[in-house]
Amino acid sequence: MGNLINRTIGEFKVQAFYQGKFMDVTREDTLGHWSVFFFYPADFTFVCPTELGDLADFYEEFKEAGCEIYSVSEDTHFVHKAWADASDTIKKIQYPMLGDPAGKLAREFGVLDEEEGQAFRGTFILNPEGRIKAYEIHDMGIGRNAQELLRKVQAARFVEEHGDQVCPAKWKPGEETLTPSLDLVGML
Repeated sequence: MGNLINRTIGEFKVQAFYQGKFMDVTREDTLGHWSVFFFYPADFTFVCPTELGDLADFYEEFKEAGCEIYSVSEDTHFVHKAWADASDTIKKIQYPMLGDPAGKLAREFGVLDEEEGQAFRGTFILNPEGRIKAYEIHDMGIGRNAQELLRKVQAARFVEEHGDQVCPAKWKPGEETLTPSLDLVGML
């Protein structure tokens, strides 16, 4: 797999479980706002509900940052509904849960474990034009942190809006940024 930064995602159409209903989600639906594609191995598992619940807890803050979350597994939208019906953690999710049983999206993003038929824990931040601005891929057993993901979305937005400034480690909105220049070389 090569570098995915600034790559534009291809066309797709999948079914999702979203706020108690089934709906189609296409590439076009993800344009015009920031997006997080949050791949996970499977519904009715162990680490996955902790991650999805963590995202649900921060969902309003993602929305305030102009970002939609799309969780994706190789399960169908029907399985997502059954999981929400069975789990209080999953029931609180307000973002679209995409079904990818054919693995098209997982292949598009390079996270499908073909032998297992499951997605690795891939997280992708896309700008409003559908270009990948940040991503990370974890093995199946390594959970992620929604608060850190939110910080990365906020930093990606800031850098895109202020092209002459960059965000240092642990940067949060309102904190000092850096303006790259010869004067900074070797001074930090």
